[in-house]
Amino acid sequence: MNRPFLNSFHAVLLGLLGAISPALWAASLHAELVDAQGQPLANAVLSLRGPLGANAAPAPALMDQQAQQFVPNVLAVRSGTTVSFPNSDNIRHHVYSFSPAKRFELRLYQGTPSEPVLFDTPGVVVLGCNIHDWMVGYVYVTDDPWFAVSDAQGRVQFETLPTGNYSVSLWHPQAPDMLPQAAGELVVSEQPSQQRFTLAMQAPAVATPAAPSSAFGDAFKKAAHDAAH
Repeated sequence: MNRPFLNSFHAVLLGLLGAISPALWAASLHAELVDAQGQPLANAVLSLRGPLGANAAPAPALMDQQAQQFVPNVLAVRSGTTVSFPNSDNIRHHVYSFSPAKRFELRLYQGTPSEPVLFDTPGVVVLGCNIHDWMVGYVYVTDDPWFAVSDAQGRVQFETLPTGNYSVSLWHPQAPDMLPQAAGELVVSEQPSQQRFTLAMQAPAVATPAAPSSAFGDAFKKAAHDAAH
């Protein structure tokens, strides 16, 4: 077999390996998110920026209204994601946001779907309802290709992370000034990994917001302070 042919064969083989290596060299990460007292944090976002970007286009997402609450309370999406707002309640809602990352309003009627909303700017979008003042929800928009929202036990997991070094960011609605927190670097190897991350909190965290009439107003003020700085 001549050398030019071997060189061409090796080049093709290396190209194929490079194309499929993210799938072959993938590992899992299981993380626990807690506050300074070690209590699990629900509705916290962990995002990762690593050696490779996400190739797939952002998948559509959903923010429902159930029992006069936003479900989920915190929705994390990648920039460029369209979010639908179905109304599963048997009453009308008027959802809106004044957040700099996305300003919009939707009049939602049961059984009448609205047009999805495009979230194309990174940042925190605070949602309210013009009819039900206690309703408050959050859409966390990020450019990071890997992200997840913690469950009721403060847990998140990633099952197919390419190996490499990652920068970690954390966020929670009760974070100081509602700002993301840098959580250092993380090395992901071929072996499954377990990590624990602690978030600084401005007030005791709750899984869902309380129901005073100022709930949306307080959340929006924090988001506006974030945008101003």
